[in-house]
Amino acid sequence: MSKVYFISGIDTNIGKSVATGWIARGLINKGKKVITQKLVQTGNRKFSEDIELHRKIMGIKLLDEDRHRLTAPVIYTYPASPHLAARLDKRELDMNVISKATENLKKKYDVVLLEGAGGLMVPLTENLLTIDYIAEKKYPVILVTSGRLGSINHTLLSLEALKRRNIELRYIVYNLFPVTDSIIAEDTMSYIKRYAQNIYPQSGFITIPEIEF
Repeated sequence: MSKVYFISGIDTNIGKSVATGWIARGLINKGKKVITQKLVQTGNRKFSEDIELHRKIMGIKLLDEDRHRLTAPVIYTYPASPHLAARLDKRELDMNVISKATENLKKKYDVVLLEGAGGLMVPLTENLLTIDYIAEKKYPVILVTSGRLGSINHTLLSLEALKRRNIELRYIVYNLFPVTDSIIAEDTMSYIKRYAQNIYPQSGFITIPEIEF
């Protein structure tokens, strides 16, 4: 079992943070020692709101690693793509800081769930896409999608991009809520399942129900 799984979405606001916390909670219930990490947090100042949400869903308090910013080593104030947020804050994104934080977490935990910012093609710097960082690190991906209109297109594009770079897809996570159109949502889930099985037959498919936290 890989130590680090990269959790990405087909788009922004697709439910990555909820999925990350939910998966972490499930692994903890199976006896795994799990921690979550945010690759880059934008739109915050002193603390990562995504890490706070993870802990809330996991049903635990903030950890020492959270307070020491190991789980969110880079935070920018402007709610934008990391390459732009870094430019606006006049603070270059140092990927080595993130990598070292992940390596430190790996030493203490069985599993690290590393949540990205937005989708796979989001620029981290002017010259580095999120998907290229994933490929460099050889992280298996957990891809979060949903039943909203447009999800089929975005999901298939994401799958093609992963396949092109020979990146392992471990799971597709289908976020059931919020449902805007049940007919579209049901067909979308069926279509994505069938398509994924053709190009990623070894990957799993799990659904996230509406959860309270």
